Amino acid sequence: MRLKYLVLGAAVGSLVGASVLASRAEAQESIFVPLLTYRTGPFAGSGIPIANGMHDYLAMLNERDGGIGGVKLVIEECETGYNNAKGVECYEAVKSKKPVVVNPYSTGITLAIIPKAAVDKIPILSMAYGLSASAVGNEFPWIFNPPATYWDGLSMMFRYIGGKEGGLDKLKGKTIGYIYFDGGYGLEPIPLLEQFAKDYGFTVKKYPVPPAEMQNQSGLWLNVRRDRPDWMIMWGWGAMNPTAVKEAAKINYPMDKFIGIWWSGGDDDARPAGADAKGYLTLNFNGVGTNYPAIQDIVKTVVDKGKSQTPKDKIGENLYNRGVYNSVLIAEAIRNAQKITGKKVVTGEDVRRGFESLKISAARWKELGLPEFGAPIEAVSCTDHNGHHAAYMQQWDGTKWVKVSDWIVPMKEKVRPLLEAAAKDYVTKNQPWPKRTEPCDKST
Repeated sequence: MRLKYLVLGAAVGSLVGASVLASRAEAQESIFVPLLTYRTGPFAGSGIPIANGMHDYLAMLNERDGGIGGVKLVIEECETGYNNAKGVECYEAVKSKKPVVVNPYSTGITLAIIPKAAVDKIPILSMAYGLSASAVGNEFPWIFNPPATYWDGLSMMFRYIGGKEGGLDKLKGKTIGYIYFDGGYGLEPIPLLEQFAKDYGFTVKKYPVPPAEMQNQSGLWLNVRRDRPDWMIMWGWGAMNPTAVKEAAKINYPMDKFIGIWWSGGDDDARPAGADAKGYLTLNFNGVGTNYPAIQDIVKTVVDKGKSQTPKDKIGENLYNRGVYNSVLIAEAIRNAQKITGKKVVTGEDVRRGFESLKISAARWKELGLPEFGAPIEAVSCTDHNGHHAAYMQQWDGTKWVKVSDWIVPMKEKVRPLLEAAAKDYVTKNQPWPKRTEPCDKST
């Protein structure tokens, strides 16, 4: 009888052991991709579609392809409320699970975790936001901000304005208004704006919007009406954007002289003003709409199967597709890391190398089921973690966004020296700053 119990105990023990081993194997045979998101708070209107797009593309890869390179992705959201302290809490909560990348989705949160990345060996993807100077790979080997920096964005705006004015020299004596979120995000492009003012002889009028006043801008726009700037540039986010667009229309500011950065071009930024917003312009670097095979695959494999939080009528809107774009960069960096290392289950250190040699040609965009969805990513390298890629101008036609320009190349010759200087300044002010020890791959 005692032998029977021993045998039974051994059998039960082996089943428990097998279960533990199976769960460990499952953990080992997956790639953890956390998403820092904000579905609540004053920025939720912008944060929700981006969170949906990021999640749905990665979920589609799991459903359609079984993950990346035969390895499933573990996708986990952490709610930050666009709050710096909560963002840092999220970062600390996910880092023990060995993420291959962290997406802060806030300039403030990015600035807070930049010093941690090198210590924790976790790459940070701050896609077209964050610290512009982190494009300098020699000083920031763990931070990546493709496809373009905020300074690139500002330079593209001035290329567009110069084209409309008959040359940038024609800006001499004119006034450029700058309405911006009064925080790290809105302050980021000001050094280049002030440099342009010196170079081209125009005056800058600044209109800061404190976070608590995002929906109360009437007094500010009365000042705009008084100052009568020739062009208005906006660095807005969340509830600030639709408020600004409505107030601009209310004072009859010429909407085709009002340009937002790519984060001020969500459908819900212009839609509340409807026809009154017609003519409003913003930069964009991703395609809009659902007429892409990969977006249709998301609908079939994720949305229609109830595995998404996205309302079907919101798929293809600008910020949803921006989230998709973000996840394409993640997925391609993971694929690149697998190719470089020969490993299926890659680490954050591997994916850092994957980002540092990231290339997405026009042919590759098409292979991904996203033809002409973005400009080719071809200049991310060991020394340049951004690439300074092109964007285009889109315009609100009263109901939707319409592309109204070709791809606009940034003024890299003006931007790069300023980035180098800003990177040195950051390192000087944040001593001791670790020297880069990560070797460059030969291809970068």
